[in-house]
Amino acid sequence: MATLTVDLGDRSYPILVGSGLLEEKGLIARYISGNEVLVITNETVAPLYLDKLIGALDRFNVTCQILPDGEQHKSLVTLQGIFDTLLKNRLSRDVTLVALGGGVIGDIAGFAAACYQRGVAFLQIPTTLLAQVDSAVGGKTAVNHPLGKNMIGAFHQPVCVVSDTNTLATLSSRELSAGIAEVIKYGLIRDAAFFEWLEENMDPLLAYDRDALEYVIVESCRHKAEVVAEDEREFGQRALLNLGHTFGHAIETASGYGQWLHGEAVGVGMLMAATMSERLGWIDASDVGRVEGLLDRANLPVRAPAMMLADDFRRHMAVDKKVTDGRIRLVLLEALGSAKLVADYSQALLDEVLQSFPRA
Repeated sequence: MATLTVDLGDRSYPILVGSGLLEEKGLIARYISGNEVLVITNETVAPLYLDKLIGALDRFNVTCQILPDGEQHKSLVTLQGIFDTLLKNRLSRDVTLVALGGGVIGDIAGFAAACYQRGVAFLQIPTTLLAQVDSAVGGKTAVNHPLGKNMIGAFHQPVCVVSDTNTLATLSSRELSAGIAEVIKYGLIRDAAFFEWLEENMDPLLAYDRDALEYVIVESCRHKAEVVAEDEREFGQRALLNLGHTFGHAIETASGYGQWLHGEAVGVGMLMAATMSERLGWIDASDVGRVEGLLDRANLPVRAPAMMLADDFRRHMAVDKKVTDGRIRLVLLEALGSAKLVADYSQALLDEVLQSFPRA
């Protein structure tokens, strides 16, 4: 088992990565302080792993809530259902919410924990690659709104992140690729050597090689933990973790939540950001080609949706957490392995990229 730490002083917490952690007796229990637990999962994950988790929590008073699967259910309506369960079962401020699932489950369970009785503990057990390398770490919690993704939420750190790599064996190839998109992001924004490693080792990742997967999870979490420790509330460096997300969130919102997986939309968004960076003269066309080639090898889309016009992108990008004084701030690449947040770009250049970027 690999152990990393998100260093936030007295709110620091561990990230545990390894195989079979769900079945390791007493491991999860040591991070739960009270007697009450609400496990939040979905109808896809529950048949696979809920019984194992309940077995690991046999000394606690456990309540379970099984949600429908899909990004479209990361909503205020679903959140209300979680609050109903908490209140009907008279769960106290000592309850720990345990998120068993992918990014959707982690986001909504964490937001419920942030809100219930003004904040209760929660623990992340991510079961997708995307959640294990990114969304389960760092305390961002949220639900979606029809007008914007993740615009309603809170920062609320977990007490622990337990990433059992065995859960990736049941992950679909599409979900695996979506997770790899977030892995590629770390290479692009802060680790050129890691990007090169991904170019050399994409085939083992796509073949579910355990050693390769554990390596990228640990490396991705190391990067995420370092950034969060430096900038928990996203006033500076943490914004760089949003490479491709402003474009990608626009795709998710415009196409209807759930049509595109988050990682798929972010992959296209990163290529759009790379394209704009090349138009600014910061990176070469060959660098854009390497980004596109790696995304394509990861079986990720490299074309925007055919139905999305430039106006559609602009409208949805305007509803983004990085908008300041009406200006859309973008994360762009200074080089492969280095990124910065930019607000003083040419609007005409952005329009050119939005209009000319290839559509599927």
